[in-house]
Amino acid sequence: MAATASVDALVRVPVDRAFRVTVDIDPAAGFYPRFGPLPAVLSVSDRTGPFTRVGSSRMLHLSDGGTVTETVVRAEAPASAPGSDARTGAHSYRLTGFTGLFGRLVDHADADWRFEQHDGGTRIRWTYTFTGLPGRGGIVAVIVRLAWAPYMRRVLPGIAHEVARTA
Repeated sequence: MAATASVDALVRVPVDRAFRVTVDIDPAAGFYPRFGPLPAVLSVSDRTGPFTRVGSSRMLHLSDGGTVTETVVRAEAPASAPGSDARTGAHSYRLTGFTGLFGRLVDHADADWRFEQHDGGTRIRWTYTFTGLPGRGGIVAVIVRLAWAPYMRRVLPGIAHEVARTA
């Protein structure tokens, strides 16, 4: 059983800049704080390459002592992917190897970022889909609805502000 949450933000910068800044944000730079039962991202290690390259991975170290590995599965910068143009971009990664609380509940998660030209700026859409371990999908769905979705609504404005500030 999978549980999904999505949030959107509009930034007044071109799609290519919104994509570049968002993908390059250091997850340990305070953008992903502790929120209720959800731990903060404290540090990143074991990078295998730039996070804009399919197959690259990194390990996140969390404030509850847990870790998770993110691996890029899609990286389509605006105007650089076959069939795309300067008005769209996509970046997706899979999270595996959860330890801590999520390690007892989640098989994997998929994060998907979409960037689309919209009203003189860029619409950023961030979607997370968590797949629970057998028999734990219901618990994961409750956590996503009650904690993860509100967390995303709290986190994305800070990222959007950083995109606008640095672009």
